[in-house]
Amino acid sequence: MSAPEPARLLPTAVVPKQAAPRLDVYPLTGRSGFRAVGEVILPTRDTWERALEGVVREAEDVGGEDVYYLELSAVTFVDVAGAGVLADTARSLDGRRRLVLDRPPDSLSRILGLLWPGLTGIEVSAS
Repeated sequence: MSAPEPARLLPTAVVPKQAAPRLDVYPLTGRSGFRAVGEVILPTRDTWERALEGVVREAEDVGGEDVYYLELSAVTFVDVAGAGVLADTARSLDGRRRLVLDRPPDSLSRILGLLWPGLTGIEVSAS
């Protein structure tokens, strides 16, 4: 009767842990608006919604600027729900304020054009 063979450890692949999705929002200096960095997806949607709620609150203040800038060059992705929140924000402004999207991800421009064609109150700037 022989002793059982010892268990062998098999090599395992090291899978890097993926960083949690982030969206950071910073106020712009010198003009009305904010800069967003990251991605707008389900785990970051609350941050996006709070930032856009601030746009509406500021528009309701007397003497608010007519244009509000969203500097989005460091945003890598905006999902359809995030685009919907943006569209809802533009509609809720009722022409009191225009949103200028500064260098948004290409996907956001396409989503807005497909699902909300003719939406007034949003201007896309590539500069």
